[in-house]
Amino acid sequence: MRQQRLLAALSTAFGALALSLSVIGLYGLTAYTVARRRSEIGLRVALGARTGTVVWLVLRDAAAMLVAGTTLGVLGALAARKLVAGLLFGVAPNDPVQMFGAASILAAATIVAACLPTWRAARLDPAKVLREQ
Repeated sequence: MRQQRLLAALSTAFGALALSLSVIGLYGLTAYTVARRRSEIGLRVALGARTGTVVWLVLRDAAAMLVAGTTLGVLGALAARKLVAGLLFGVAPNDPVQMFGAASILAAATIVAACLPTWRAARLDPAKVLREQ
């Protein structure tokens, strides 16, 4: 049992590391996108865009990344199911409940990663942004 426990602990650690790296990457990409679109967002706010519109503008990009990443991840998992079938105990390699659980965790991580850039975009001062141009 020692080898199975070690393998489970390593898999958990690598899974947590992968999730952390994906959150950091999504945060960085979302923050970069907001920084690049800062003048556009400032102009939208100056012309009367509501906070909800600005939030949706940023979250829409994060949602597109989430859908693309989840789709590629599910396809990759289904393609590699024969390779990992021997490493799984009590779980089928294409179990829809596990796939949905993993996608839900990734969706929550995406929301967490997009919160700070979205908050910054919603609180942008349009006069300051337009003066910087």
